[in-house]
Amino acid sequence: MTYKELLSKGENVLKQCDVPDYSIDAYIFMEIVFGMSRAVYYIKCNDTIEDEALIEQYLDMIEKRSKRIPLQHITNSQEFMGLSFYVDENVLCPRQDTECLVEEALKAIDDNVDVLDMCTGSGCIAISIKKLCDKVNHMTAVDLSEEALRIAKKNADTHNTDVEFVHSNLFENLKDRKYDIIISNPPYIRTSDIDELMDEVKIHEPMMALDGYEDGLYFYREITSKAKGYLRVGGWLMYEIGYDQGEEVKAIMINNGFDDIEIIKDLAGLDRIVKGRIIGGKQ
Repeated sequence: MTYKELLSKGENVLKQCDVPDYSIDAYIFMEIVFGMSRAVYYIKCNDTIEDEALIEQYLDMIEKRSKRIPLQHITNSQEFMGLSFYVDENVLCPRQDTECLVEEALKAIDDNVDVLDMCTGSGCIAISIKKLCDKVNHMTAVDLSEEALRIAKKNADTHNTDVEFVHSNLFENLKDRKYDIIISNPPYIRTSDIDELMDEVKIHEPMMALDGYEDGLYFYREITSKAKGYLRVGGWLMYEIGYDQGEEVKAIMINNGFDDIEIIKDLAGLDRIVKGRIIGGKQ
């Protein structure tokens, strides 16, 4: 079997299973298994593959993807903010939209600040901020999932990044701490909307990282109502949100005494970030 024939076989299997971007995924597996760039593939595409074990490895990846297992879970890798993160079924795959949240946090960081990442998952937000900004004094990252924290610690070790990981139900195990910035990408999908998600998400990603309960706003209410007790005067609270949740999350922050509230759009022009801060005398 030639490289071209194997790639065509992979594409056809994924296409028949309605896998989005089937041709891209089939080639990515080719690149991973055989270590060839697109240019090298075009040179060698009609060559016969001599190593049967590599053919089987490739087809095994194709079979997993045909079951709608996310490509990132098969490769155990996802790029975020120019860094590579280990991911599996225990964490959400980092998404490009979330880079907007990191970018807003980086703009707000002054010298020697303490930052809290609530609902850290893979740790991509906390690790990226600490890695890319030497003005952060201390980075704390919290999650309820012990498996997620295990993966986040693995990613921190990979990037040689000093992050304190805390197993906690929101602020429960953060008594008497104060931060300059609290940042969060919490679960925000409405329970009723989960069945409409792609199989890659609703079947293979952790439900506790998706489900924001009935209206999708449960965690925004919970975090916002408690955040004032953990923020220093002038401190920022920043959220990633669903595209249609901007005004509702803004209202939650107003009702909890936050000021300078702003809704920020992503590159697609959709509401993606809500941020606000505590002004002196309002804690």
